[in-house]
Amino acid sequence: MQARRYTPEPIDDLEAVRLHCKALVLRRASLSAGAAVLPLPGLDVGTDIAILLRMIPAINRHFGLSKEQIEQLDPETKRIVLLMVSSLGSELIGRVLKKEAVLKLLQKVGVRATAGTVSKIVPFIGSALAASLSFAAMKMLGDAHIEDCYRLAREVRNRGLALASPAA
Repeated sequence: MQARRYTPEPIDDLEAVRLHCKALVLRRASLSAGAAVLPLPGLDVGTDIAILLRMIPAINRHFGLSKEQIEQLDPETKRIVLLMVSSLGSELIGRVLKKEAVLKLLQKVGVRATAGTVSKIVPFIGSALAASLSFAAMKMLGDAHIEDCYRLAREVRNRGLALASPAA
């Protein structure tokens, strides 16, 4: 299945970008839940890592906040954006994600990994619980990142500055 590209008009319509990203998170959270149902050790965590390594950068790109897009900004806008990123405390905006950072992120939702793995011992209820926890964790992480990007992009726009258009 080929991923659809999203190319809105310049970042003027932040709400449309936000809604598109929420739909993306919903699809990816469903994939995570599907992997959690399968009783193969490590498959759920491996799938979550792979999903996050693609989903977070995609959200950044849609908001014009990928590392490459930030690098293309004029020096003053770039400085302001990077200051705002650090004030948000985000480790995901404007950075190239590595597996280690994603593992750290998953550890922050630590209850999900252990509960999901242990719950697979109880056949049907365990699978349903693992899928529910996996879906909820992925959705929570994705939605929180969307809100960080949205707040940042809105603040940049409110200052009369412009971010790069999302990559095609």
